Amino acid sequence: MSAIGLGCMGMSEFYGASDDRASLATLERALELGVNLFDTADTYGFGHNEELLGRFLRAGGAARRAAVRVATKFGIVREAGRYERRIDNSPTYVRQACEASLRRLGVGCIDLYYCHRRDPAVPIEEVAGAMGELVRAGKVRQIGLSEVSVDSLRRAHAVHPVAAVQSEYSLWSREPEAGMLAACAELGVGFVAYSPLGRAFLTGTVDTSTLADDDFRRHNPRFAAAAAEANRQLVAGLQAFAAARGISSAQLALAWLLAKHPHVIPIPGTRQVRRLEENVAAAAVRLSAAELAELDVLFAPERVAGARYPAAGMAGIE
Repeated sequence: MSAIGLGCMGMSEFYGASDDRASLATLERALELGVNLFDTADTYGFGHNEELLGRFLRAGGAARRAAVRVATKFGIVREAGRYERRIDNSPTYVRQACEASLRRLGVGCIDLYYCHRRDPAVPIEEVAGAMGELVRAGKVRQIGLSEVSVDSLRRAHAVHPVAAVQSEYSLWSREPEAGMLAACAELGVGFVAYSPLGRAFLTGTVDTSTLADDDFRRHNPRFAAAAAEANRQLVAGLQAFAAARGISSAQLALAWLLAKHPHVIPIPGTRQVRRLEENVAAAAVRLSAAELAELDVLFAPERVAGARYPAAGMAGIE
């Protein structure tokens, strides 16, 4: 995998209007820059995101497909026009969802297939077993889990090797430091950090008062008025820290992740080529132990205001 991947979700949903042509250009540029991990899910845009990535893959033929690592997910079931969701981890659904994703992506095999969220009513051993069957059938190369507990990781890994855990991880969402990162290192499991820029808040470019009506951040507790103001103070410190080193706050936030844990791959999402280029350049930034420690203190978890999701978004998170 490349040091930094690309989260594709925002190309289809959640962050206001998008443009397929601009998104396809961003995907093209990402591959040119050496990014080879492209992350999607069946729920993003109700299948649109997988179809978009499928168009990108077909346009480049066999050579492009060989160069790209496609990661997608199953487990979140939603109704059009609603943010609320239900979770389905049943073995029957796992197989059906995989077949549907293969069709939308236009590929014969998914490189990395995640259980997106957990249904506690279905034992993780059953989920891992069903996913392992997909590997043996040649439909999936490797399996992953998203937003699971350390216990679930260990139990699943005992049934079938887990290649990666994907969870939110950034300067302002540091829950994986409470055991998950260490467990991944111990088991030889990669860790994929989604929202490594705090849904763009850490870039210092987000004006919460101008977010589009269909931008889900309008309902995110960390973007609410009082919390946003408190969090802006932290970002101001991050921007000053970055400016003194001649880099952007986005590059600093990504470099922090890359420097702290060698088995972490951040997947910042963007629809803009210039933001993509800025993010990828973060892989060349080097931070000292003292700088990492200073950032750790600046973004100590107790200083961050607001939950990372509204209540509906916490469904299936262990």
